[in-house]
Amino acid sequence: MLFNSLDFCLFLPLVFVLYWYGTRHSLRAQNALIVLASYVFYGWWDWRFLLLILGSTAVDFWVGRRIAASSGGRRRAYLGVSIAVNLGVLIYFKYADFFLASFAEAFTFFGHPFSRQALGVVLPVGISFYTFQTLSYSIDVYRGKLPASNDPLAFAAFVSFFPQLVAGPIERATRLLPQFGRRREFDYDQAVYGGKQILWGLFKKMVVADNCAVVVNEVFADPGAYAGSTLLLGAALFAFQIYGDFSGYSDIAIGTARLFGIRLTRNFAYPYFSRNIGEFWRRWHISLSTWFRDYLYIPLGGSRGTQVRVIRNTFVIFLVSGLWHGANWTFVIWGGLHALYFLPLLLTGRNRKYTGIVAADRKLPSGREALGMLGTFTLVTIGWVFFRADSLGEAWLYLERIASASLFAEPIFPGRRDALVTVGFVLLLLGIEWWGRRRDVPLLQVEGILPRRLWIMFYYAFAVCTLLAAGRSQAFIYFQF
Repeated sequence: MLFNSLDFCLFLPLVFVLYWYGTRHSLRAQNALIVLASYVFYGWWDWRFLLLILGSTAVDFWVGRRIAASSGGRRRAYLGVSIAVNLGVLIYFKYADFFLASFAEAFTFFGHPFSRQALGVVLPVGISFYTFQTLSYSIDVYRGKLPASNDPLAFAAFVSFFPQLVAGPIERATRLLPQFGRRREFDYDQAVYGGKQILWGLFKKMVVADNCAVVVNEVFADPGAYAGSTLLLGAALFAFQIYGDFSGYSDIAIGTARLFGIRLTRNFAYPYFSRNIGEFWRRWHISLSTWFRDYLYIPLGGSRGTQVRVIRNTFVIFLVSGLWHGANWTFVIWGGLHALYFLPLLLTGRNRKYTGIVAADRKLPSGREALGMLGTFTLVTIGWVFFRADSLGEAWLYLERIASASLFAEPIFPGRRDALVTVGFVLLLLGIEWWGRRRDVPLLQVEGILPRRLWIMFYYAFAVCTLLAAGRSQAFIYFQF
């Protein structure tokens, strides 16, 4: 079920009414409704994939209890069960065909043609997200950061909570699970706040991302047919497509969770206002970046030890992050490229240079900040070419065309007028985010400068404009991960 679909427009109000009018006096009833609604939401695509969620839930609930009741080597063994099951399921469904293809290509490269037949495994929606979420629970119980859950219903709600089930944020059990252990009371202000965040997320997805997708899909389908200038703008529009698409999903998820009295982790913090790559990764897909930091990078030794070890750890975390996004060498290269971007900052101790809001006490950035943001966006956009391309060959062709003399030709887009309107939507997005960059939801900035009646009218007008300007409906990009 898509957030931007008619099905969800009917599903959400129904669940909301049942939740607050039918279950508000009982914690178990609240959690039971959340689990039921989440299974309906996920099973809308294919009910058979519910078996994976049920299996993951059962295994990690059992593992958590066994870890809590054991000691020494037995605890490590039970943790190993959770890691093996979760990663085993993820590797099979997401990477089996990729590894088979790479194996066959390696044999062919060395002069031994190897015929193979693809398994044709269908990738379950959101499997990368909920497997990481349940895996973090087992690890945190093992580390003693939280007690093992004794309530299977609350645990099932934690694993399957529908707003963030298929594309995050990837929640930690230490933050989300306790919220299902206490009855929620309706908070009008939080519900209204959530509605405003949903509105902002729908704008980013339906107006910005979906309109960018029309141009991006045309350009990336045949990069050899376009001038370098057109390809450059196409790459920039993909940067805003994936940002509007993914951060829009996160905003809708976080806002929807607020409607049910649940707080989720902020997942994006205006990443395109970053002044270097280190700041970008503190602002982009925050829940995944911190997951890899806490469960992979730090256990490997982090930034402690020799430079060789630091370089190794940095490449490991970025390459694994790339592979997490998809079973294609383009994602591995994308991850490796960001490791190369990040290493100079890490080795010189400048990776934590920018931790505050850009131009926090000014209306405009300084010249140095503006150059830093432009340079960071350029590096990130080069990486997005590999992320979006279907193959390494296509990515190299795309970049070669950008680097050619045709970069200085007039950019000609398919549907030129629509492309210009899309650029206008992108500029509007940037303007609103810059204006409200001190808030989690930039639209809220209007409440600080207008009387109540006027800002209420503003929200209604913005909602109407969002619906009128909505582009062609597109599936969320991160559903494939």
